[in-house]
Amino acid sequence: MKKILLLSDTHSYMDERILEYAKNADEIWHCGDFGSLEVIEALEKIKPVRGVYGNIDNEKIRKIFPEVLRFKCEEAEVLMIHIGGYPGKYSPLAKKEIAENPPKVFISGHSHILKAMFDQKNQLLHLNPGAAGNQGWHKVRTMMRFEINGEKIENLEVIELGKR
Repeated sequence: MKKILLLSDTHSYMDERILEYAKNADEIWHCGDFGSLEVIEALEKIKPVRGVYGNIDNEKIRKIFPEVLRFKCEEAEVLMIHIGGYPGKYSPLAKKEIAENPPKVFISGHSHILKAMFDQKNQLLHLNPGAAGNQGWHKVRTMMRFEINGEKIENLEVIELGKR
């Protein structure tokens, strides 16, 4: 079993609450728009980080993280793309990746809208943790945590970090 902390759209912002939650995870997954290398470094000091670059991330970050990340965690196939959309409204890149090899979990960021929904058509769980940073139009900063136990996604929680 792996404990995952899932966040996105930090836009160069990192606070102690995020870092405290990170200490209780086995891995930190970031769906892009890190905003700065300092965000990556702060997270990596605590736990291993997996992620994708976002549309605001510079060339240095794009050399560290890919646009599309596909990996296995426990027995669950995971696909992560920053601008991925959501069931029924996937981006062209996400549609292509999902059609070629549907994952168990599809994760995206970008919208700053927290979503957790099951895609019946593709038989996958879609997650978007919202935005953990202070930039953007969201009113409440959010992230998620959950466990992967074999193929099962369990104990999914939304974490509210307070107002933007």
